[in-house]
Amino acid sequence: MLLNRFVVGLLLSAVSVGLLGRDVAAKENSVKIGQQIEALTFKDIRFLPRTLDDFGDKQAVVIICANTTCPLVKRYLPTIKRLEEKYRDDGVQFVLLNVAASDSLLEMAEFAVQYGIDFPAVKDADGSCVAALGMTRTPEVAVLDGQHRLQYRGRINDQYRIGGALPKATHEYLADAIDAVLKDEPVAVPQTPVDGCLITSPTPVEPNEAITFTKHIEPIIRKHCVECHRPGTEAPFGLTTYDEVAGQGEMIAEVVADGRMPPRFAGHQFKEFYNLREMTSQEREKIEQWVAAEMPRGTYDGIQPPAAVEPVSEGWVIGEPDLVLTMVETHQLPADGYIDYKYVTLPHVFTDDTWVQAIQILPDNPSVVHHCNILSIPVGGNWRNAAFITGKVPGSGPLTLANGVAQRIPAHSVLAMQIHYTSTGQPEESKISVGFRFARGKVKKELRHILLKNNRFEIPPGDGNHPVTSSQTLEEATHGFGLFTHMHLRGKDMTYLAHYPDGKTETLLIIPNYSFDWQMGYRWKPHTKLFPAGTRFEVVAHFDNSTFNPFNPDPKDTVREGQQTFHEMMYGFYFYTHANEDLNMEVDLKTGHAVK
Repeated sequence: MLLNRFVVGLLLSAVSVGLLGRDVAAKENSVKIGQQIEALTFKDIRFLPRTLDDFGDKQAVVIICANTTCPLVKRYLPTIKRLEEKYRDDGVQFVLLNVAASDSLLEMAEFAVQYGIDFPAVKDADGSCVAALGMTRTPEVAVLDGQHRLQYRGRINDQYRIGGALPKATHEYLADAIDAVLKDEPVAVPQTPVDGCLITSPTPVEPNEAITFTKHIEPIIRKHCVECHRPGTEAPFGLTTYDEVAGQGEMIAEVVADGRMPPRFAGHQFKEFYNLREMTSQEREKIEQWVAAEMPRGTYDGIQPPAAVEPVSEGWVIGEPDLVLTMVETHQLPADGYIDYKYVTLPHVFTDDTWVQAIQILPDNPSVVHHCNILSIPVGGNWRNAAFITGKVPGSGPLTLANGVAQRIPAHSVLAMQIHYTSTGQPEESKISVGFRFARGKVKKELRHILLKNNRFEIPPGDGNHPVTSSQTLEEATHGFGLFTHMHLRGKDMTYLAHYPDGKTETLLIIPNYSFDWQMGYRWKPHTKLFPAGTRFEVVAHFDNSTFNPFNPDPKDTVREGQQTFHEMMYGFYFYTHANEDLNMEVDLKTGHAVK
């Protein structure tokens, strides 16, 4: 028994050393209480550099050092959330500052969604914020007054310690400091020692001259980048040659280090979707080291030079369409400013159910089309009767379905387009065509979807994390095809949940940093995701109507559903096929109708 206690004691000591580390408390902190904190620069969930000034005038700012792994951070989050809610209306801004070099910005944003953080999570990408505040551990906090002078630095309270906890706190250091700052009084205890995980600052990228373009970098670029960055695509520049890549080298290193490129937006824990884009950490590191070494070209000695990158066809990538519909008018677009959505009905009536296997939306001027949705409307109906068919959004390709699966365009309907244009700095014209490939071979299943939407929400002015939910239960067993999200400029995140009949709940997807400019679909491999009858699908979205949202059209507005981007939408799509369906149907390739 004594030996067991001795071993346990050694283990607890080891844990304490790992969390308490070297005796940094013995070193005098060079950042003094009362010191003016100069501008702090950090990155938000949208990859944008921000400062404290972006929060506007506040009575106090509370900065919490955090990462996604420290046990004390997680234990203290409920306390932090209660304090933030308590002081929110008193002009106190809370900020969760991720300080871990090993946490990506996407992981930071996903962590904030999972733990229900209502206030901004930001990333200290280079360690400059930690240095400016004199912080050493997580979850250390700093309290700044309205003039950004440091008034408190230390622990939140004395409840949670390494290896144990009190039933409740006996000293509320953070709350006492906030109260004093709001009263413009001196903080009674302006500094306290902190238990927790030592902060490991980012290390500068070391150049590696052994890494060359021909041997190391070109294969990475070919694998992850040239699908979009080549002639004939909407990408603003190509990355098909050494000169093109080296000419953008510094920028490539930055967006790769951030995790901004290749675009992903799905949380890191979700690996089932086969169309995810992601570089490995080793690939990212190679690019950064290559750029730091001034981008050596290298030679193809001993390796096979890659084939030239073929430009994307300017025509139909789905193959020759069986039916092409083109809008009648040509849209004239202004050089600048916001362009309202355009609504166009295509000149064709579908007299019978029409079964298609591929649909491509083909603008004659792709640079001006942000996104375009196609919807079916019953003849004589209106937009309230519209049903989604497919869309063209940033980061997506045409709808293409495997043999045996087809999309049905309903009989007695027309197709309408909802088009969102963007200005380019000069007057532009646009005309859009849509090509359809009818289903080949036997059609066994119809691609269907449910739209999880909520159109009765009201987002209050200034609310930075307003929740909106929707759910629906399917009566039949289904095979999941994919998920797709659509919100507007205040959209912040969306989570998809499956509540199974046996009482279990699965998180299918978290999009923790939704981007209006990159609305991507997430696809499962066919017939790999089975949902039994009675499964209830739920989506939980959050909207940022605060001044900290850099794309917010008007933080003072109460926001409701609407078609324009200064309104909002909450749309979560679940695409599926019925697991037990077998249509056993042939399609006439001249009409797209079922052969009777």
